[in-house]
Amino acid sequence: MYLGVAAFFFDSIERIRYAAALAIALAGLLALVVLALLVGRYPLSLSDLPMLKTVVIEIRGPRVLAAALVGASLAAAGTVYQGILRNPLVSPDILGVSSGAALGAVAAMLFSLQIIFVQLFAFAGGLLAVALVYWIGSRLRGHDPLLALVLTGVVVGTLLGAVVSLLKTLADPLGQLPAITFWLLGSLASVSPRELAIAAPLAIAGLIPLALLRWRVNLLTLPDDEARSLGADPGQLRLLVIAAATLMTAAAVAISGIIGWIGLLVPHAARLLVGPGFGRLLPLAMLLGAAFLLAVDTLCRAATAVELPPGVVTALIGTPLFLWLFALSRRSW
Repeated sequence: MYLGVAAFFFDSIERIRYAAALAIALAGLLALVVLALLVGRYPLSLSDLPMLKTVVIEIRGPRVLAAALVGASLAAAGTVYQGILRNPLVSPDILGVSSGAALGAVAAMLFSLQIIFVQLFAFAGGLLAVALVYWIGSRLRGHDPLLALVLTGVVVGTLLGAVVSLLKTLADPLGQLPAITFWLLGSLASVSPRELAIAAPLAIAGLIPLALLRWRVNLLTLPDDEARSLGADPGQLRLLVIAAATLMTAAAVAISGIIGWIGLLVPHAARLLVGPGFGRLLPLAMLLGAAFLLAVDTLCRAATAVELPPGVVTALIGTPLFLWLFALSRRSW
């Protein structure tokens, strides 16, 4: 009886803690949205409604939504990869999606294609890279399947990165090379409502399977034999979850370029707040990821006269923050 009361009391505390974490994260995100809409080089006044509409709806609004979408997508993908690959140092680009997207974008820019084709090439390159990694990793017999998948992703990602470097040496140093370098550093400055309308449904399409399978994803943290004994098919489930997370990552990278650390850092922060259960971890990680990138992007465009690349700022902030989270954690990740 006493054990039952204690368990009920503990579960109630966990539920309250989870609800409080979600409420605080959501409130923080909404506050950052308002701040991001108001902060910028052009001061806003309620008396000048045409200018207010132009700046907020047509310029800052799409960028704010894009920052939230990209941050949430990368955080969700990082949460998935860290869980199913059982590795706390895994990020969304571990299977080569970022390297593949970079190769696709650089190839499109090398042929001087329009921005929409650059994004399409980046999206397709990310998906094809992960498909290649999964195909190679699944055919390496005699090895742990997760280890084979991770090592294959590292090797293929390194190869694609070398090809990107080769293409950079072939690019026009006056026109193409600056554009390539700027894209690889990551930016949300040129995101338009049209591009956002394309990327958002793709990210949502990747999120739906993760939300529907959120309780079964926890089984992938167990050895495959134990997962099978509980009625799951770890191979098919892992393929579906990886495909969904890759779709979200590719959609995000296609419109933002390479922005690191979100998928590595944010899942750890969320895990410290609500524990490792994927059903609770995913929503909080997405809220924190959206808030983190939105804060970084606002800082990038408001801190100096020259806009800073978010990919650099996330690394500058993420490195000490990750070490602080690691020191704060009293248990193994």
